[in-house]
Amino acid sequence: MKALEGLVLFMVAPVFTLKNALAESFPTRTVEAMNFSFDTGTGTIRWKGQESETPYELRVDGLVETPVTLSYTQLRALPSVTQVSDFHCVEGWTIPRVTWGGFKFKELLRLVKPLEDAKYVVFHALGQTASRPQGQRHYLESFALDALLNSEEDILMALDKDGKPLSEERGAPLRVIAPLRLAYKSIKFVHRIEFSKQKQPGWWTLANSIYDWEARVPQRRLRPR
Repeated sequence: MKALEGLVLFMVAPVFTLKNALAESFPTRTVEAMNFSFDTGTGTIRWKGQESETPYELRVDGLVETPVTLSYTQLRALPSVTQVSDFHCVEGWTIPRVTWGGFKFKELLRLVKPLEDAKYVVFHALGQTASRPQGQRHYLESFALDALLNSEEDILMALDKDGKPLSEERGAPLRVIAPLRLAYKSIKFVHRIEFSKQKQPGWWTLANSIYDWEARVPQRRLRPR
């Protein structure tokens, strides 16, 4: 019996250790040239090579009644939520049970009041990408508005990870977390949100046509909810 217990421990321990190591390392995948950094204390962006700083602002516009521009402080003042979600990379790895903090997309709707034709939402990232698929110079992604408001999707506008402001590696100052979609939909460095009547192929899809716009995580990779 002890020999069997030893075998079980030998088999389980490496798997447990691998998951812990992966959760701690959380591989970084960024296509941006990263010519900027963000100071969470002051809410400012420093542009590398220019030695200049600008206040971070989130612009929400497009097909809305009232476009708004929000500072980092104003984003932090929105009603906040915390959620624990798995993070699924297109490369096949998953980080289980990541704690994110931020606000739900509905908080922005209350401010801008989308027009009837606004069926999709396009997210734009800061900076430029190192490559430019089909001429696209910055990272972007889009979602159906219904998906962003669907509680089953658990989509979050994230400002924090593990109780602390997002680091640059994790997408500071603001990113999308879409747990049921592959990670290329969880756009980082968001600085503009545009309401539109049509969907926009994302940067990753433009660069890799085998990856579709929906980016659904295969059912076999999802934990039972």
